Amino acid sequence: MSEIRLATEADWAQIWPFWREIVRAGETYAYPHDATSDEAAAMWMERPPGATVVWVDDHGAVLGSAKMGPNRPGNGDHIGTASFMVSPAGRGKGVGRALGDYVVKWHRRHGFHGIQFNAVVETNETAVRLWKSLGFNVIGTVPESFRHPEHGLVGLHVMYLPLQVNSPARDGS
Repeated sequence: MSEIRLATEADWAQIWPFWREIVRAGETYAYPHDATSDEAAAMWMERPPGATVVWVDDHGAVLGSAKMGPNRPGNGDHIGTASFMVSPAGRGKGVGRALGDYVVKWHRRHGFHGIQFNAVVETNETAVRLWKSLGFNVIGTVPESFRHPEHGLVGLHVMYLPLQVNSPARDGS
């Protein structure tokens, strides 16, 4: 049975090929195209208070991954953020939606006030449609802030989901 679970260091061997492919395509992330596996792992594999998870199929194949945690430190740590990647083999199978649902629940469980996606490429219509279906709204678009290999300069959406947590502080104060 498929599951979403915390990623381990051993999972990186399966995440790295699709991370590299997605980043090198240059359509959705502004990570360096020439990042090494170690550099990419340092960017993707979150440490507490954040976390990285994987979606694993019945055969143990990692078909997607998400990382999440505070968007900013200090006085901004009550707002979370997240990033997602789905392998080519996982596309069209509900992996992205399952990871999105998981991330929203994770942020609620950890007492976040809301979730902010800082940079959703406006031409990534599949992601924009998914996040909107999960309740996120585009609260602004930074024009011409992403160099898309096919469309040229395109905007980056800032998307937000309020989580209706009453406390402004995550530490209970």
